[in-house]
Amino acid sequence: MAIPVRRIPFGSPLQLLLLLCSFALAGYAGVRLLADDWFGVALWFVGAALVHDLVLVPLYAGVDRLLVRGCAAAGRRERVGYVRVPAALSALLLLVWFPLIGGAVDERYRSATGRSAEVYLGHWLLVTAALFAGSGVLLAVRLRRAAKLRPPTDH
Repeated sequence: MAIPVRRIPFGSPLQLLLLLCSFALAGYAGVRLLADDWFGVALWFVGAALVHDLVLVPLYAGVDRLLVRGCAAAGRRERVGYVRVPAALSALLLLVWFPLIGGAVDERYRSATGRSAEVYLGHWLLVTAALFAGSGVLLAVRLRRAAKLRPPTDH
């Protein structure tokens, strides 16, 4: 009985070329980034990793656990995703754009672009509202469709 030989999944030649190009671009960016202040950049990365792992992960894991428990207590555990997804996307946008949303770099942004950063808070709130509204509409459509498919019960 012959032992089957497993092939190593390399992907297509185009995938390999794109992977090599992305490594080259990342290497170039890393060399350029670390050329001026390598210690400051390394310190920033280590600090960001520590803040993420020691502060943010327990924070959003705790909030998610409360959400799951609340939905489970109400008998609606399957609806957790309709809150979890828009909340996660909104939190990600807040994390990325926090300096502009919080107004911490308003003067520097104004001097660099000639525009005010005051609109970022309102825009983030609108995007957050749209994410939750879209999730609510999707939930309503799915509940309505499920109600139509459910056979009527006689009491």
